[in-house]
Amino acid sequence: MLYVRQSLQEVRGEGLKFKEPKSGKSRSITITPSLARELKKVYKQQIEYKLLLGQTYHDLDLVFAQKNGKPIQPTEMARNYRKVVSSTDLPYIRFHDLRHTHATLLLQKGVHPKIVSERLGHSTIGITMDTYTHVLPNMQKEAAQQFEQLIK
Repeated sequence: MLYVRQSLQEVRGEGLKFKEPKSGKSRSITITPSLARELKKVYKQQIEYKLLLGQTYHDLDLVFAQKNGKPIQPTEMARNYRKVVSSTDLPYIRFHDLRHTHATLLLQKGVHPKIVSERLGHSTIGITMDTYTHVLPNMQKEAAQQFEQLIK
């Protein structure tokens, strides 16, 4: 499980600040075993930095952090993400668009919109449905075809 308990926002003149998620509540997201293994590798690396730096390590219990434990700057995260994408054959999309891609792919695969809504942390399923209605026309056609199969 992945737990979203806070978000990080860059505040002009103040720097990076932790805040509650937009919905005002934390959420848990089920992840695949392979993703869990990868995240554990990254977290293990942070523990090694923590042991190496001792008192100078800023222990914020983050999985993704700088070597000193402080949050990664958004510009640095974007730069690292761009490098990873450019080393693949995948087309570049903005980092934040990964969230939309995740939701769109799940909806296209027939995952119930309520589950998608929970994964995204939307306060209501209506927000999800309003945001991702572009996915629904094909889903409507598929639903009609499936229903026809059921009644035959």
